[in-house]
Amino acid sequence: MSVIGLGTAAIGRPQYINIRQTANDRLNLKEFREGAWRILNQAYDLGIRYFDTAPGYGFAEALLIEWLEEKKDQEIEVATKWGYTYVANFDPQARQHEVKEHSLGKLLEQWRQSEQLFPYLTTYQIHSATFSTGVLENQAVLEQLANLKSEYNLLIGITTTGADQLAVLRKALEVIVDGIELFDVFQSTYNILDQSIAEVGEELAVRNKRLIVKEALANGRLFPNERYPHHRKLYDQLTHLARKYNVGIDAIALRFCQDNIPAYAVLSGASIDQHLTQNLKANQIQMVEEDLKSLETFSVSSDAYWAERKQLDWN
Repeated sequence: MSVIGLGTAAIGRPQYINIRQTANDRLNLKEFREGAWRILNQAYDLGIRYFDTAPGYGFAEALLIEWLEEKKDQEIEVATKWGYTYVANFDPQARQHEVKEHSLGKLLEQWRQSEQLFPYLTTYQIHSATFSTGVLENQAVLEQLANLKSEYNLLIGITTTGADQLAVLRKALEVIVDGIELFDVFQSTYNILDQSIAEVGEELAVRNKRLIVKEALANGRLFPNERYPHHRKLYDQLTHLARKYNVGIDAIALRFCQDNIPAYAVLSGASIDQHLTQNLKANQIQMVEEDLKSLETFSVSSDAYWAERKQLDWN
């Protein structure tokens, strides 16, 4: 079974692409930071040892660096990434939240902060690698990543997003620098609705690559919502299974990812104590094959999935 790790995007900045019941129009930054620290401690106390972060996640990476200095546990493993700069300045009403840049300059700039994660840093990733930025063909960037891989014994990876994430992943698998495959880790969206990367799951395992699952809850779209009447049958089945296994829908969705694809870790994006506790109930259940297969049938096309996701706001 894949382990559950903690993604820190939602604890490092007040806004995230998601469905929420209440708007956060005002922000007490001190309280927000204290809440993030509390989540990190809760995650650790509940057994989580894999943490995913990025400079683009507001203060998440800097806070994690500070938290690790206090925790001092060599069992902790950290993955971070480069390529996005957070520009909203913790303003919930900001029109722009992040800026993407896959240049060598940005890589060098953000590495200077991220290297402070050592000795817990094991994985360094391109944040949302796409064809449009040309990062997988930028020889200067690829060579610098290869240098970091060699010098610091890092796993080098990419994160993917969008309808063509499978094609991007396959392209990255072909990247070779100085006769060595550059990328070891692939952090991609996988959930009940978007199962597109399932076809490459076994190949990654055979090639000894790590797969990290993100957005396992489809940015909140797996919870019953009147905005999506076309998902009614899925909501009914998830509700049925939640009752059957005496857990929340979130635990069912996470367990589906843990069991249905050979992933190294499945990320929880929880930012609230109760949500994290409920997420980790996925570790307490064992779904029968029939139930897993029933959830497989709700897969939609990548184009449909990402078109729907683009309609979500920063909340």
